[in-house]
Amino acid sequence: MRAGVVVTAQPGVEDLAVLAEELGLHSFWVNDTPMVHGDPFIALGLCAKATSRIKLGIGVTSPALRSAPAAASGFASLNALAPGRIVCGVGTGNTARRTLGMPPVSVAALEEFTTALQDLCAGGSTGYREGDRVRDVRFLHTGAQVNTADPIEFVVAALGPKAAAAAGRRGTGLISFGLLDPVAWRALHDARRHAARHPGSATDSYLVTALHVLGEGEDPHGEAARDATGHLVLSLLAFAGDAPSFAEQLGPAEREAVRRLLDRRGTIATAPDRHTKLYPGYLGRIAPQDRDLVLPSLMNMLALVGTRADLRARISILAQAGVDELLIQPVVDPPTEMAQLAELLA
Repeated sequence: MRAGVVVTAQPGVEDLAVLAEELGLHSFWVNDTPMVHGDPFIALGLCAKATSRIKLGIGVTSPALRSAPAAASGFASLNALAPGRIVCGVGTGNTARRTLGMPPVSVAALEEFTTALQDLCAGGSTGYREGDRVRDVRFLHTGAQVNTADPIEFVVAALGPKAAAAAGRRGTGLISFGLLDPVAWRALHDARRHAARHPGSATDSYLVTALHVLGEGEDPHGEAARDATGHLVLSLLAFAGDAPSFAEQLGPAEREAVRRLLDRRGTIATAPDRHTKLYPGYLGRIAPQDRDLVLPSLMNMLALVGTRADLRARISILAQAGVDELLIQPVVDPPTEMAQLAELLA
């Protein structure tokens, strides 16, 4: 299995990309959550100039954030800086929309957006709509400014069969967040394969998670492990606090953690401004006072914590389920966590 890393846009992001390349990682991704994190296109522009081999991905953008022409211009511009190294991740905006207090877009809108991006980034045209007016658009400038000759890799974010089927129809790969269940991965691959218009086409699957390699005798649910994985756990709790129908599917202990999170943030699941209380610091290092919310059950569900032998066994099972690349999102000590990932998958 290959290895990669996902980070937020931040000063010095290019230094992390250089390190990832030196460690032999395959890809380097930046989140696209405008009201929480910095801009991924600016960050990856810096990374493109500082690196020469590593793949550079945005994970993930959404039709609710940018028009297809604007997004295509960004990706094709990155492709001019790093020819053939760009990965375009697209999703419904399940986080990026919620941080704006809005629901994610439909899978149909996601698929239409993906189609338009694929067409534009390959030098073709697409229909651009504003209200009742539709116009055929294409790049009117090529060459040094944008690169439509070298291919851009496309992946669709999926946690369920509908988005996976859209990936199949568009011939894209898959990316999923915190999905460590091999059975669930096989279901995603089945949905993509059954919907594929060109069966047998080569696409990749990416899994985003967190990693904590235990030291000898270390508690797998101790403070260090909770700090390394807490950003994923709190992201799920925040989503559950924002989506009561999802919270109802959790167990009693997890629902209680959601209730405590809402109380601490001073909001409720139906408050119109709850997004302003739930999402500050999203996917950043957790506060010590929130460690009790990082339940072992959620750590085990979303993140990889264990000895080297344990982790290699779990990774092998995921590879058998069709995961091609493991992407970690490090927050405590990115250089060390990236080095541990590279060593695990060497």
